[in-house]
Amino acid sequence: MTDTTPAAATAPLSVSFLGLGVMGGAMARHLGKAGHRLTIYNRTAARAEAWQAANPGLAIRVASSPAEAAEGADAVITCVGNDDDLADVVLSPTGAFATLRPGAVFIDHTTVSARIARQIAVEGRDKELLCVDAPVTGGQSGAEAGTLSIMCGGSEKAVETARPILAAYAKRVVHVGKSGAGQTAKMANQMCIAGALAGLSEAVRFAQAAHLDLDRVFEAISGGAAQSWQMDNRWHTMAKDEFDFGFAVDWMRKDLGLAIDEARSLGAAVPTTALIDQFYADVQALGGGREDTSALIRRLPRKGSAA
Repeated sequence: MTDTTPAAATAPLSVSFLGLGVMGGAMARHLGKAGHRLTIYNRTAARAEAWQAANPGLAIRVASSPAEAAEGADAVITCVGNDDDLADVVLSPTGAFATLRPGAVFIDHTTVSARIARQIAVEGRDKELLCVDAPVTGGQSGAEAGTLSIMCGGSEKAVETARPILAAYAKRVVHVGKSGAGQTAKMANQMCIAGALAGLSEAVRFAQAAHLDLDRVFEAISGGAAQSWQMDNRWHTMAKDEFDFGFAVDWMRKDLGLAIDEARSLGAAVPTTALIDQFYADVQALGGGREDTSALIRRLPRKGSAA
């Protein structure tokens, strides 16, 4: 469980990818370029057709249903929107589990509840499938560069079977525990991001109100204990009120809601997460739901000026 290296695939596999959004489309592209025999499916057929046109020769087939996509596959990978979407493409009568052969691996990259991840694992076990809940972190840029970090829940056999496939687009693959553990680890990840952005938002506005040179403040504090990915990548853009960098506020609220619900079931206290979730609700009310998560700063009045 300590190995984080994505092992390289030894032979091309028949892989079906369901869900071709910003993240899924990039991951599917890496699988095709790695030489896997790729089948694609998207609930909006036009998106699958557009993906195929933009990536000629990478997909051998565009399926009309998840069940059709899964037929004959060695692996099925999903990256959709939420619990209901995942249940539909996996567990419905036309879902992937209707045709996926025994011994195949199922990998889910959607950020969903731990409950549905565990449900899928149970139903997969009954069908002799290897199931991995495998949410990712690294954002759109990581998906496009093939440098995602992936936290995996499932049996050791399932994760080790998935690892060579994930190597196509991951720089780090960590087996964090049993089925559902990948999702709970992702919840912890989102809690950390939200907390970092809340502190960063206040620090930027504070420095602006004090009429400090923000470039020099960044230089002074980014080399010490305050340093973070969010500071390195969002300090300057937040100061300029630029919020078009991928992962949206609406999606963060979905993820924090999952974390708060899971914390409630575990009896864990997450007061800071609950508070920041409400801060993000303020941003939605300001019309920032589709802006990236650094738009959290929008709820704070801008005073002073920054160089």
